[in-house]
Amino acid sequence: MITETEFGEILNLFNEGLQKEIQTHKQKLPYACCLSTEGLDGFPNARFVSLKEIRNGEFIITGTITSRKGDEINNNHNVALTFWWPETQQQVRIQGIAEPISGPVLDVYFGERNRESQIVSVVSDQGKELNELEELVLKFDAVANNPEISEIQRPDNWGGYAIAPIRIEFLVFSESRFHDRTLYERNGQLWQKKRLQP
Repeated sequence: MITETEFGEILNLFNEGLQKEIQTHKQKLPYACCLSTEGLDGFPNARFVSLKEIRNGEFIITGTITSRKGDEINNNHNVALTFWWPETQQQVRIQGIAEPISGPVLDVYFGERNRESQIVSVVSDQGKELNELEELVLKFDAVANNPEISEIQRPDNWGGYAIAPIRIEFLVFSESRFHDRTLYERNGQLWQKKRLQP
């Protein structure tokens, strides 16, 4: 049976599941999710990223925008995010439209990264072919050990995307194998809710 609900109720379900996973104190990376894109060669492509926050109903991720994932998103804005929370045996699948974000908020996100991660973002051209690891290490050390560099500036090729969801599916695993699956799909301003067979 299909019913309708508001997006705020769906976000509450997501946040409740996330907080429950965090409260188990076993899961170190509850914000980790798998970002799937369409590769430039037509093959699907997937990698793990970290959800920064949900802002204005959109899922925010960040990273090097000149990497393969950036090229793929720029070519096709249709993406998917998949969360797996092992402690609570839940999976959340999200399909949506990714658009680049800009402005001072990017500096805020970059500033929240630890110093080592910031330096790697500066010295590494993510995803490009590596000739000698030692060269990259020397670049890292040159920045890390420079007493005149107290604050790492966000490089121009580091940005982020806001993913506006069009479908969100919650799956709660059951030992009986009759898993509880609920799909929410956007229909104008409202969302349609339907139960799916496991």
